[in-house]
Parts: sequence; structure tokens; C-alpha cells
Amino acid sequence: MFSLKGKSAIITGGGSGIGKAISMLFAKQGAKVHIIELNADAAQQTVTEIEAAGGAAVAYGCDVSNQEAVVNTFGQIGEIDILVNNAGIAHIGKADTTSEEDFTKVFNVNVKGAYNCLYAGIPALKKSGSGVILNMASIAAVVGITDRFAYSMSKGAIFAMTLSVARDYMADGIRCNSISPARVHTPFVDGFIAKNYAGQEAEVFEKLSKSQPVGRMGKPEEVASLALYLCSEEAGFITGNDYPLDGGFIKLNN
Repeated sequence: MFSLKGKSAIITGGGSGIGKAISMLFAKQGAKVHIIELNADAAQQTVTEIEAAGGAAVAYGCDVSNQEAVVNTFGQIGEIDILVNNAGIAHIGKADTTSEEDFTKVFNVNVKGAYNCLYAGIPALKKSGSGVILNMASIAAVVGITDRFAYSMSKGAIFAMTLSVARDYMADGIRCNSISPARVHTPFVDGFIAKNYAGQEAEVFEKLSKSQPVGRMGKPEEVASLALYLCSEEAGFITGNDYPLDGGFIKLNN
């Protein structure tokens, strides 16, 4: 079950964290993985690990906010079966403390970046007559998170785009869903804590972990497992849905 043998998958932001976990698992399940990543060295490191495990992968250094670069990269890749829009950045701030520069940066990467990949990828999926798109949203799209104005805005857009794409391309055999993780333990989280809470790392890590009712953060591999299912043929009847992967955060955090 859940074989991706013979499939070609594009995964953005596959150089670390959730994107890396998805890339590794998809390759393990037989897909040829194309990693699009701003940090080309990180992408190549993921490729090296995939190849060492017997999988197939290629790295592409590309800024997803640059449409011309994205279109050119997709053109190099050619035929695809799966597109995972995972690349994104975070930001801390409220509406009146978020600068226009920071707001625009978050929008360009998280929203325009996903749009650029949809713009470049959907024609390839339509040409093949079928395919799967998976977008990485967040619980911030559906619940209020303190000091995450721009980030929440961007993930709300991802949630809405998922529904729109699922509706518009259903007749083309293209499915589109999204995953909404709560806090997941990635290198980004460790770097964020170290930068903003120097000397309090253990205390803050514990506090952030306990914000999920299950008492811990999610693991990138857990997100990857759900991504694999949603992109597999076993999920062929699923489209236009968002899947919280949140340790009970949305329904049980009271």
C-alpha cells in the first residue's frame, strides 16, 4: 500500500524539517523526488541522503516567490504526478506591529510562492490527465494564534486556495488537499527558541510542547506519513479537504 513507484513528485522547501521528511518518505516509497529549495546546499544534502538510501532525487535552487524562476524550474523537470507546496516562512507580530516589508515578505513566500508553483505545475498535471496537489496550511488558518498576524493570513490563503483548486480542476483528474499542522519540532523551532529566548531554551521548549493537548510537538515524520497517504492512490476519493495534524489543539485545547 501507499506505493509511489513510477511517480514524479515536486516538493518545495525539501531541504529541512517537514519538507525533508516528506522528500525522504516519498523517495522511499518509490517516487522520483524533485526538491525545490531556496537553500540549494540543504536541498542537495537531502538528495544525498535519499540516494544513499537507494532512492532517486534531484535538487533545484529556486526562490518560489520568483515566478520566472519557478516556471523555468518546472520546465526543467517536465512531467509530474505530485506537487507538494511546503515552502514557507514564519513571522511574529500583530497587525499594528508588522511592518509592510515583513508582511510583503511573508505574502511573497507563503502565498505567492504557492501560487507560482500552482501556475507552473497545473498545466503539467493536466497534460498527464491526473495528479495530486498537497498544500501545507496550518492550524493558524482556522484558530486565533497570538502574535501571528501575517503568518495566519498566509495560511488562511493556502486553505482557501486548496478549495478553489480542488473545485476548478476536478474534471482534469487533479485532487487537491491540505494539511494543517500544529507546532512541529523542526530545526526552525530550535533556532527560533535560541534566537528569541537565549538562556531559557529548555523552559520555552517545554511550554511550547505543552500547548498541544497531547503534551508534545508533532514530528516531521508524522506529517510526512499523512502527506504520503493523501498523495497515494489509496486516497483517490479525497479532494478539497484540510487535515489538522494538531495533537488535539483545535478541538481539545480548552
